[in-house]
Amino acid sequence: MENFGRGLSELHDELRQKYPALCRVAVAVYDKERDFLKTFHHSTDGESPLSFYQVKLNETPSLKRLVETGESRVVDNLQDGYDPKSEHSRRLIAAGLGSSLTIPIYNKDQFFGFLFFNSREAGYFKSTMVEGLTLYSRLISVLAIQELMPIEMLKGAVETVREFSRHRDAETAAHIDRMSRYARLIALEMGPKFNLQDEFVEYLFRFAPLHDVGKVAIPDNILLKEGKLTEEEFTTMQSHVSAGLEMINSMVNSFGLATIEHVEMLRNIVGYHHEAYDGSGYIQGLKGDEIPLESRITAVADVFDALTSKRPYKEAWPNDEAFAYLERNAGTKFDKNCVDALLCNLDRVEQIQALCKEQTF
Repeated sequence: MENFGRGLSELHDELRQKYPALCRVAVAVYDKERDFLKTFHHSTDGESPLSFYQVKLNETPSLKRLVETGESRVVDNLQDGYDPKSEHSRRLIAAGLGSSLTIPIYNKDQFFGFLFFNSREAGYFKSTMVEGLTLYSRLISVLAIQELMPIEMLKGAVETVREFSRHRDAETAAHIDRMSRYARLIALEMGPKFNLQDEFVEYLFRFAPLHDVGKVAIPDNILLKEGKLTEEEFTTMQSHVSAGLEMINSMVNSFGLATIEHVEMLRNIVGYHHEAYDGSGYIQGLKGDEIPLESRITAVADVFDALTSKRPYKEAWPNDEAFAYLERNAGTKFDKNCVDALLCNLDRVEQIQALCKEQTF
């Protein structure tokens, strides 16, 4: 599969031959579970005005109306009706954008996201141009859907396996949801410093829930043991990493998904999220930057949620105690940059915890 971001840039170059003042083409994807619209890919002349950005769809009435009607929208002058409380409007105007064309994307009648075209000129998107760009939008939409749907297929297969074993595993669906959002939060905070792209953040968010898939291969007497594991039992528990890699590779091959964009990121998350920054982790004993960044991020997100969640063998830790543990072990067990990125976002951590509560019956 061709890299979607590269393809979008090439298509943007082609479009500029027809529409020279078309300075930005961007795709945002929709997280239905939590109502978030998130930046994904873009091709922009200069700096992107909206990177590492998300907003609740319900908090943007004008975009929500487009989802409901399926219609496109042209804004001839972005200064008109400017809401100073709207961060995305402020960013677009600060970047010097003057007009926009917004087209909703659907996949089998399900809202998928938005395609945005921008120009620095006001009143740029005339009716004939809108017709032409609408044709191009269908191609871009298909390519965006084709890029992400194989991942959803893979996640669905993994989640089916997890569902069969859910009664065995103390890690609930809420844990998976929270830790993947902590991982995304960390990546968003680290993005500018480490020159990450929106697509890295989105793929990390989508792959992080699969980190412990190999635990389905661990016997009940070890997986559910309330006391401390013996050395032999701990060795068996460690094997969930290699088992997880085997499962992922098998599913990728069975479903013909070897060309999934960033599939190596998935393997890294599954295979290295128990490595430690000082080399004391498992299974490879990697240290420092030898450990892929996505694995270092996943490790912090996973441990933080494990500490702050109730388990059969322990009570949930308060956030401040879990933060203190991460701080004490920053630079040894964990990448300090990842720890710092989580610690400086206490309010957003609490928002995630409020959104993704454990189900009680």
